[in-house]
Parts: sequence; C-alpha cells; structure tokens
Amino acid sequence: MSKSRDLESHMDELGDRARRYANDAGDTARGWVARGRSAAARFDGDGYRRRIARAAEDLADETSYRYRRVKRHVSRHPVATAAIVAGTIGAFLLLRQALRGNDED
Repeated sequence: MSKSRDLESHMDELGDRARRYANDAGDTARGWVARGRSAAARFDGDGYRRRIARAAEDLADETSYRYRRVKRHVSRHPVATAAIVAGTIGAFLLLRQALRGNDED
C-alpha cells in the first residue's frame, strides 16, 4: 500500500515539475511573440510584420496543443510520463545551453 502511495506521490511531483516547465515554455513562447512583434515593427512592410506575428502565434498554439496532448497521455500512462518528463527536461536544458552559447558569441 505504501509503495503505491510513494509512486503516486512521486508522480504528483513529476506532474508539478511538468506543469512548471510547461508554464516556463509558455512564458518563453509569449516572450518570443513579443520579441517577434517588436522586431517586426522595425521593418516597413506590414505583410512581413503579420507573417512574423502569425508564425509566433502558431508556435504558441502548437506548444499549447502539444501540452494538452501530453497532459492526456500523463493521466493514461503514468510510467511513460516519467520518461516523457525526463526527456523533455533534458531537451529543454540542451536547447537552453545551445541558445545561451550562441548569445555569448
């Protein structure tokens, strides 16, 4: 009985972490949208500005869609969730390191 409670507690912690990382990803996407809009404002063409804004909004929508899909998957397959969370965290950290390395150059 305690093993199932431990597993349930551990999965709740993983779910909290996943939510936190998803919120961070959403904040990052919103930041990209804002940065995209401000960068597009520097260009004259109104069409170019619209394309950049739409692309950023599409990215935010895709991120939201994938988060909802993963959330459904989490409720159905808790063991697979741990693997997904670990992979997502690893990918996020690698991407962050790669982008940070490009900014320093």
